[in-house]
Amino acid sequence: MANTRLFQSASAQSRLPAAMAVNVEGAPAYALAPRHRLAQYAATGCLNSTYYASAEAQLATVLELCQDIDPQFIAQTAVYCRERSHMKDMPALLLAVLAAQGAAQLAPAFSRVIDNGKMLRNFVQILRSGVTGRKSLGTRPKKLVQAWLNAADEKTLLAACVGTAPSLADIVKMVHPQPRQAWRAAFFAWLVGKPHAAALPPALAAFEAWKRERNLPLPPVPFQMLTAQPLDRAAWVQIARQGGWQMLRMNLNTFARHGVFEVEGMAELVAGKLCDPQAVATARVMPYQLMSALLAASDAVPAVVRQALERALELSLVQVPQIAGRVVVCPDVSGSMSSPVSGYRGSATSSVRCIDVAALIAAAMLRSNRQATVLPFEQGVVACKLDADASVMDNAARLAAIGGGGTNCSAPLMRLNSTKALADLVIYVSDNESWIDATRAGATATMVQWQLFKQRNPEARMVCIDIAPHATTQAGERDDILNVGGFSDDVFRLIATFAAGQLQPAHWVGEIEAIALSEH
Repeated sequence: MANTRLFQSASAQSRLPAAMAVNVEGAPAYALAPRHRLAQYAATGCLNSTYYASAEAQLATVLELCQDIDPQFIAQTAVYCRERSHMKDMPALLLAVLAAQGAAQLAPAFSRVIDNGKMLRNFVQILRSGVTGRKSLGTRPKKLVQAWLNAADEKTLLAACVGTAPSLADIVKMVHPQPRQAWRAAFFAWLVGKPHAAALPPALAAFEAWKRERNLPLPPVPFQMLTAQPLDRAAWVQIARQGGWQMLRMNLNTFARHGVFEVEGMAELVAGKLCDPQAVATARVMPYQLMSALLAASDAVPAVVRQALERALELSLVQVPQIAGRVVVCPDVSGSMSSPVSGYRGSATSSVRCIDVAALIAAAMLRSNRQATVLPFEQGVVACKLDADASVMDNAARLAAIGGGGTNCSAPLMRLNSTKALADLVIYVSDNESWIDATRAGATATMVQWQLFKQRNPEARMVCIDIAPHATTQAGERDDILNVGGFSDDVFRLIATFAAGQLQPAHWVGEIEAIALSEH
């Protein structure tokens, strides 16, 4: 008798579009459309070298894509990646592209993307570097920067004082803002080292007084402005009391070194701040950043603070959907996923790898969908026992501990087909650089296996989450397949909408195109 599986596969493949592109590994793949490609790079690229692409290559790709994409979509992508993907460098780069093009969309996008001093410095730095074709700010960008400086309150301006290349003082010297308030004029004069007739605003005045008389109360300024001076434990305790959510998350080991947690009640106070639901939501923290804080916390950080970080991690995953029906999650644990999620940045390289993010997403889906099947894969499906009752961090750690091997994206679907499994939603979390299952012609192995899977599960849908800046996918876009990039909580919202059949026909790109560029 003829091999039914062989001829069934051939029949399925003949009805599928051929994979006409190749991925970085040289294996067949489907090319993302230009708009989709820009969105993918913008939502995942941190302009640092990754396992497959250098920082220079990412920059060149984005700039090339922007040459053929209309300014409206570039602006919408910048807003999406700042407000929903919580990215920093890419949105600033896209604004710089709009500035170089003289696009009318720059102004409304600027008001949405430049929401703090760091983003302002990023924008000015990129524009002045000349990578987008000009080194001067130009009239329109200069006016936008002036308007930002003249509208920011004292707290925002003080926060913007932290950082260099360029510093806030450099920017003030570039654009020469003309403030209407006396306190703002005094602030800018102080910033650039000039005399000022008017009184300084309250926090800055308190800082100057504290520098003269160290027995005064600690001023409410960014702690980086204080640490240039010698500080005792009491001062560090006060810094922790005054610290914002992100500042606390990023400096737990520093507080431990300076004895903050040895003071009665301080560990509980910091823990309470870290797991406050409103503070977590306002901070726009990515789940992987909390994982990073947990991994980086030394033994000197008290258990109650570590537990608060875990609670904050759970809170950051509130958008993880509970899917109606049977769910399969397929995290990629191959060797290429060992790359830092935000790229290589020398001594500042994140301890969180792509595999950690994939594991985190899989564990989060299992937490919300307790009957979900998790199929980690590399060259094949890898056995890994998970506990639906365990914390997200525990299950993520078990998955991330696998690691290694080549990439075979079709392996989970092959396993599901071999066991004649039934499912309503299959979720991949990968860098999509599959090569073990490379085909000589026709469709990718992933698409062939998906077609076979659909014969048993005609209403099933597949989501491919790509957490790295790439231009191809193993599963081409169509009504039942969603390709989305990024690692913010908005990915979970898109999964829920798609699984419910409520996502617009253009899928992820359509979500970006729907953004109204009104100034906030």
